[in-house]
Amino acid sequence: MALRWIMLAVALLLASLQPAAAHPPAIVNAAAERAIGEEITAFRKTMAAAIAAKDAAKLREMYHPTFTHTHTSGKTDNRDARIVAALAGEPVVETAAVSDFVVRVPNDWVAVVSGTSPIKAVSDGKIYAVKWLAVYTRREQSWVLVAQQATRSHEIKP
Repeated sequence: MALRWIMLAVALLLASLQPAAAHPPAIVNAAAERAIGEEITAFRKTMAAAIAAKDAAKLREMYHPTFTHTHTSGKTDNRDARIVAALAGEPVVETAAVSDFVVRVPNDWVAVVSGTSPIKAVSDGKIYAVKWLAVYTRREQSWVLVAQQATRSHEIKP
């Protein structure tokens, strides 16, 4: 009987060492990656439109409940603070022009996006190139913005 318990304990231990397979990463081919990139681009346009329309309810759906944004200053906002800032007209990467736009798709339910945007600093009124990184995840049939980080690069002279 003791041997049976030892064998059961060893089997459970070995099973617990196996990686979780609840959401195994899907292999995304080039066509699927392009399609997801188009979905993210459309999502960003919808988000910019919701900000322009001052639609707080729509934005609450588009930002994940645990969303965080790290500013160039190091300050961190949660979802509600970010929505308030965007609706107040503060410069945000969600509505700024973007260059160097790259979408990386490790699987079909996560997208990591980077870009550079000209952002006017509230502190000194100068325009800086801000490099940013955003993480999106799929929620049912749409996307939500989970996290975002911005780094000020250099001043853009007119």
